[in-house]
Amino acid sequence: MSTIAGLGPRVLPPAKFIVGRIISIANQKGGVGKTTTAVNLGASLAADGRRVLIVDMDPQGNASSGVGISVHELCSGVYDALMRDKDLADIVRSTELDTLYIAPSNRDLAGAGLELAELERPHLRLRDVLVPLKAQYDYLVVDSPPSLDLLTINGLTAADTVLVPVQCEYYAMEGLSKLMETIEMVRDSLNPSLQIEGIVFTMYDPRNNLSHQVVTEVQGFYNDKCFKTMIPRNIRLSEAPSYGKPVITYDIASRGSQSYIQLARELEQRAAA
Repeated sequence: MSTIAGLGPRVLPPAKFIVGRIISIANQKGGVGKTTTAVNLGASLAADGRRVLIVDMDPQGNASSGVGISVHELCSGVYDALMRDKDLADIVRSTELDTLYIAPSNRDLAGAGLELAELERPHLRLRDVLVPLKAQYDYLVVDSPPSLDLLTINGLTAADTVLVPVQCEYYAMEGLSKLMETIEMVRDSLNPSLQIEGIVFTMYDPRNNLSHQVVTEVQGFYNDKCFKTMIPRNIRLSEAPSYGKPVITYDIASRGSQSYIQLARELEQRAAA
């Protein structure tokens, strides 16, 4: 049953999805809504009773602060699991949602790309630390940095699926095609089972002709991969991180919150099909 007032009680769909499904949220372009999607999709799934772990792989630590973690006060984070062999379970922190957890990060992770390159099997470090935790969660959501460096490659190599946020703006197709090439490279050489979870349009403005053009163009290439749910531009989505809250606990009635609730349900419906 739902754990957030206002979400509405309902029976969860049949659990035909992969228990412990690792979803990497990826796009090398910045500002497209990766962290917003990681936090709010994860929170919406958790509010509906799923056990969710958000793994913050961005040195900026925005996913961590977005669920109420003070990154400046962290004693340990994802960096310590990747580079110092610390058990990731000892790093995981709880949040205000009963079934939402975070493996936090801070700027210690900034140098990990170069340090990883000096290790054996550098692309597999994240997979190695996540696999022991898969049975404890329904979803493990990886928030990747805005680049195609070793941190992002680690996220794709560890993942079962990749979810791609696409901002409804002019250069969307260019960035998307480059990411798809990277996904194919990872699938061919590092993670043959990697699948596309889907493409979700973010910062969608139905009054803007450009939004319609981007959606039409992307759907023309990837129609079966595009989620029907679109994430609108919404002031509540922008405000919530400053309060250290997912939008679902900041203002559940807002259009931004309702869109992520719908995205979570669409994702689950796809998985249960």
